[in-house]
Amino acid sequence: MTRRAISTTIIPQTMTWLLSLAPISSSFFLSSISTPRPHPHPHPHTTLKPSLSLHSIFAPHKATLNHHPTISTTRRICSGTTSMESTISYISQREAVEIDEELMGPLGFSVDQLMELAGLSVATAIFEVYKPSTHSRVLAICGPGNNGGDGLVAARHLYHFGYKLSVCYPKRTPKPLYSGLVTQLESLRIPFLSVDDLPPDFSNDFDIVIDAMFGFSFHGTPRPPFDVLIQRLVVLHNHDHAHENTPVIVSLDIPSGWHVEEGDISGEGIKPDMLVSLTAPKLGSKKFSGPHHFLGGRFVPPAVADKYRLSLPPYPGTSMCVRIGKPPQVDISALRENYISPALLEEQAQADPFDQFRKWFDDAVAAGLREPNAMALSTTGKDGKPYTNYESKKASQLSENPRASLLFYWNDLNRQVRLEGPVAKVSEEESEHYFHSRPRGSQLGAIVSNQSSIVPGREYLRNKYQELEEKFSDGSLIPKPKYWGGYRLKPELFEFWQGQTSRLHDRLQYTELEIDGRRTWRIVRLAP
Repeated sequence: MTRRAISTTIIPQTMTWLLSLAPISSSFFLSSISTPRPHPHPHPHTTLKPSLSLHSIFAPHKATLNHHPTISTTRRICSGTTSMESTISYISQREAVEIDEELMGPLGFSVDQLMELAGLSVATAIFEVYKPSTHSRVLAICGPGNNGGDGLVAARHLYHFGYKLSVCYPKRTPKPLYSGLVTQLESLRIPFLSVDDLPPDFSNDFDIVIDAMFGFSFHGTPRPPFDVLIQRLVVLHNHDHAHENTPVIVSLDIPSGWHVEEGDISGEGIKPDMLVSLTAPKLGSKKFSGPHHFLGGRFVPPAVADKYRLSLPPYPGTSMCVRIGKPPQVDISALRENYISPALLEEQAQADPFDQFRKWFDDAVAAGLREPNAMALSTTGKDGKPYTNYESKKASQLSENPRASLLFYWNDLNRQVRLEGPVAKVSEEESEHYFHSRPRGSQLGAIVSNQSSIVPGREYLRNKYQELEEKFSDGSLIPKPKYWGGYRLKPELFEFWQGQTSRLHDRLQYTELEIDGRRTWRIVRLAP
């Protein structure tokens, strides 16, 4: 499904929605382009069409069209990309030690800097795959060295990401850096558990176990109590997942007990679900067969990469980690979300659906959701059949059947709102006004793009755009195309959907009624 942004104004007095502006002779105008986003819970009779965006909402009088869409990039702190494993460098234990020494020597890094960046990378990789809504209970088992310090830092970040942490740190390192990390966690009231305090069955108490016992500098055989802890993880978990509630294991840099270069030699070691390699993956991590392999530690300067001939994947945007292993195998039939949300109760809902929509929209804005004003538009032709963007022109459909449905979907809040009602064209004056309120680049784009028609290539559009850009470079008025205009939808039905556990979702429907000559709204609850 293609998403499209379009300006919208709501005028409460007349209960109308202005979809401004769209070409009357084709489909709705693209005023900004974003990546596709699914709408997983549409009404069963709603055909989703290109998304539109709501720009100016619920002004006490007619809203002014003074806010324009822009192309935006999503800021993500961790990037899940496709497999890059075949092109990535794997380093030996000696090289890993030398790179660390170089970073903390002539290149000026301190141990605490590298530890902070590494721990943040681990925490963000975990958040990328295992959300606190489903995997909130985390046990971090930390060893006495730098790997353990990375685990302590990761625990702090995970706490702030919304997880419930417990830490097992049986051999504390008597250095100010490590003591400070412990103090930081204690100030957050994160419990520290001794080995004896650990529950006999991790499955009953934890959703994630972080293995931060030993890193790439470890030699020899693990000594107590870490030998026992490693064995508990071995016994706890394998990839058969016989126990539905078995916690996932996340190992830092190299699974504890593995040979740094040869991996799990005996085949009887820890088998983590996620491995977060740091700086560069170690040779032993080639034996990792779990579903999630990430690279973190975004601090390798070009001089080090060149010296050691490291081929590392790029970190997009503000990402602190990147997926490098094989893409996870997904059982499509098992993909489902058990929503956890506040209840949507009739006695708490606003009497007027416009007020309820305003409240939810404000929540979406406050939550920082990307394009909370995006909506999907559904129409049908006179034969009642739904059309896709490639089979019919939107304006033709609205002419044949002047009714439509809008859907606002706010995934991070487990909410959506659906509206239905008749649609009519706005005046030429309104269309003209809004067209010239848009950025000049958007005005030129409206002329260049005969939307959804087949074009020879991107360069064709770029050349046409540059021709128009040069033509109107003197700042003269750009004429609105005759086919470009707007529509207004008057809602007659609202449905507010709130996802809940076990598919017992809340659905409140508002329909307009006339009682004693006064228009009012009736609220009913629908079965999910």
